[in-house]
Amino acid sequence: MNELKKSIHDNTTGLDYTLVNDHYLPNLTAAAPAEHPTGRWGRLHKTYLKEQHPVRYNQLLLSGELDGYLAKLDKQVEEQLALTIRQMQEAEGVTEALKAADQLEWVRRMNSIRNRAEKIIKSELIFV
Repeated sequence: MNELKKSIHDNTTGLDYTLVNDHYLPNLTAAAPAEHPTGRWGRLHKTYLKEQHPVRYNQLLLSGELDGYLAKLDKQVEEQLALTIRQMQEAEGVTEALKAADQLEWVRRMNSIRNRAEKIIKSELIFV
């Protein structure tokens, strides 16, 4: 009976295989962790993709582009959210002077602005 080699290389696929018991298994390694961890908006979009667009989600996952895509989206959403909040503050006259004069009113208005801005962001960038 022939002795099996401990490892082999397949030139057609470029993969190396290691002998385990009497089967050759490919030497696969996990992808490196993302350089930029995914934030709130990336996680929300990931859940949306899994549930509503599984084919697109699997394409991104299997190609190794999912983490980069979500990190980029997360950064874009944070920038857009900050801009939208700043614009709404200016349009509604929510200033530092109001904050100094009536803190509770300022907090109420800022919470309202933030909630509306997040709703806009979700409809335009996350759930699409």
